[in-house]
Amino acid sequence: MSHMYKNFLTRGHSRALTRHHKLAAAGVAAFGAAAIGLSAVPSDASTTTTTETAAAPTAKVAYSTERIQDVKADVTDQLAGASLKAEQIAAKKQAAAEAAAKRKAAAAAAKAKAEARAEKARQAEEAASRAAERAEVKKAAPKTYGNDLDGWIRESLAIMKKHGIPGSYEGIHRNIMRESSGNPKAINLWDINAQNGIPSKGLLQVIPPTFAAYHVPGTSKNIYDPVANITAACNYAADKYGTMDNVDSAY
Repeated sequence: MSHMYKNFLTRGHSRALTRHHKLAAAGVAAFGAAAIGLSAVPSDASTTTTTETAAAPTAKVAYSTERIQDVKADVTDQLAGASLKAEQIAAKKQAAAEAAAKRKAAAAAAKAKAEARAEKARQAEEAASRAAERAEVKKAAPKTYGNDLDGWIRESLAIMKKHGIPGSYEGIHRNIMRESSGNPKAINLWDINAQNGIPSKGLLQVIPPTFAAYHVPGTSKNIYDPVANITAACNYAADKYGTMDNVDSAY
């Protein structure tokens, strides 16, 4: 009986239910698909699940944007750090260059100062050398004296000093003025010496034998030469009276 029922259903309704069955099958398939979709949603999901699910990609994009911004910030910080480090390196190089320039300037100043001291010392040495040369020339060159009574007395005193003959300017001048009044050509033709044929001659009225006996080397042998006459007379006075300064009258 059951077999017959099965066949009956199959045969009796196969054509009549075909369209209906197709629609029912489509409805069942749609419902099944919806049920499968709902079964994938968590138990606490609401009707907004679809909206939230649709919004999920937007949240992911926002999160991704923040990560990119963080990366950009990190890159910016790194670039800023690198720039700061470059500036610090440049500043150190500049400071080193300035310090080197200061050291170079200080060395140049010290060198210039040393050269100035050396130049000053050289100039001082040259000046001292020139002064020494002038002194030597002055010492070597014969001293000149005026061709007058003052010059004759001074030249005679210089010669007397070399030979150790005492006498002073005042003593010589005083006796000359008394004996000849400063005339180197003076001659006495009236005293006893003149009567004896040996008249006194020259500034200090020396007789020829006395002049010859007390003549000082380096002076003229002419009795009328003023320097030779003074020097010989002072040499004689030193021998007889100790010095011409002690003579106050005819001697």
